[in-house]
Order: sequence, then C-alpha cells, then structure tokens
Amino acid sequence: MTRPDWPAYFLGIAGAVSRRADCSRRQVGAVLVSPDQQIIGTGYNGTPVPKMPGCLDGACPRASSDVPPGAPYDSGPGKCIAVHAEDNALRHNATRYPGHSPAGAIMYVTSWPCDGCVTLMTAAGISRAVWPGGEILLG
Repeated sequence: MTRPDWPAYFLGIAGAVSRRADCSRRQVGAVLVSPDQQIIGTGYNGTPVPKMPGCLDGACPRASSDVPPGAPYDSGPGKCIAVHAEDNALRHNATRYPGHSPAGAIMYVTSWPCDGCVTLMTAAGISRAVWPGGEILLG
C-alpha cells in the first residue's frame, strides 16, 4: 500500500466534504490547510445559514430554472442562494479560530475556483488553490 501525497490526500477529503453540498446542480467541497499540513477549515456549497431551506428543499430559484450552466448566478431566474465551498471553508476557519488569519494556507477544492472565490481567497491571504488537474498561485 502506498500513501497518497499531500495534494491527493486533501483533494480526497475535499471530495468527501462535497457530498454534503446542498445543491442539485453541482457539489463542490473545499479544505483549507495550514502551511504545516493541518486542516483548519472545510466547506461545501450550500445555504449561508445552517438549517435554512436550500436547493435540495426546492428553495433555490436556480434549481427550478432552465438557465444553462455558466449563466450568471447573482441575478435573474438563475439567481443562486448558495455560498460557495471556498467561502464556507474560510467562514469555518473564522468561526473555529477567531482572529487567526489563514494567511499562507492552501485551499484544496474539487473544482476550479470562480473569479469571485479567487478574489476572496487572495484577500484572505491564501497562498494557492489546488484542484484536480490544476492549481493557481494567489497573492
């Protein structure tokens, strides 16, 4: 048996996290990892408030629309109520470690991050984002 390298290990965990997603169209998971390989936050795409009705409950306008994938998420019939996995991982870190900056951490995510999440991660001081088949250096 061979051990997975760190990226494969954390991407596997991100895959497990993605299965909690509250979206009928796409399940994304994220794992925020400190520079010393410790998990400091996880997140999946879903409602911004725990127990809030979400996509799987029929509460998301995008889920019941016929907008094509890639259509704008912020307005119109394709408006989505979910928070992205990367955002939720950063919020998880802030809740668990108030006042602790995730500067220098790595975000492992099951899919390439959107432009908004790249901006969010850059502002938080994340050093890079890694997804299956790719990565980007931030900041």
